[in-house]
Amino acid sequence: MKLPRSASISSVLVLSYLTAIILANVLTASLAPIAAGSLLIPAGSFLIGATFILRDLVQQAIGRRHSYLAIAAAMILSAVSSLALGDSIWITVASAATFLFSESADTEVYTRLRLPLAQRVLYSGLAGGVIDSAIFVVIGLSPLGAGVLPWALVGPAIGGQVLVKTLLQVAGAAVIHELAKRRRLPNGGLERSH
Repeated sequence: MKLPRSASISSVLVLSYLTAIILANVLTASLAPIAAGSLLIPAGSFLIGATFILRDLVQQAIGRRHSYLAIAAAMILSAVSSLALGDSIWITVASAATFLFSESADTEVYTRLRLPLAQRVLYSGLAGGVIDSAIFVVIGLSPLGAGVLPWALVGPAIGGQVLVKTLLQVAGAAVIHELAKRRRLPNGGLERSH
């Protein structure tokens, strides 16, 4: 059975979103954090930044209500993959809580903004990224949680994640803006040379 084009695109977006979340957990568990000056950046942060863009595109394709089903699936997959990778219960709880709060914030900011798609993706992703970074580091890594990081490194860990996620949101919004601009041009976005 062949899916209608819009259904197949929606399926690809949802699958990409869920896959990026699992891969972010795998990268974070398998690779040491990257030191950038005084900042610490878990390798999975690069994919988590992309998940906010994908989540927005999922919402654009399937709507807000169905996006919450994708978020619930993501939260479960994140927790299961975290446990399967041998993460502590604190990191697993932090991973699930992070999705509940940051993805919900992203969804609600995206829903309420009456701006072009690229700006909605940028602003909602920035909100979600800051919440994601703070919750995961404080609950999962700080002395309040697993104790992986001392208090002196909590700020640099949050700052590193926020920096990477912000850069990814800016890049993603720029790509979406450029694609939208090309779609508005005649001839399918291709200018004819004279």
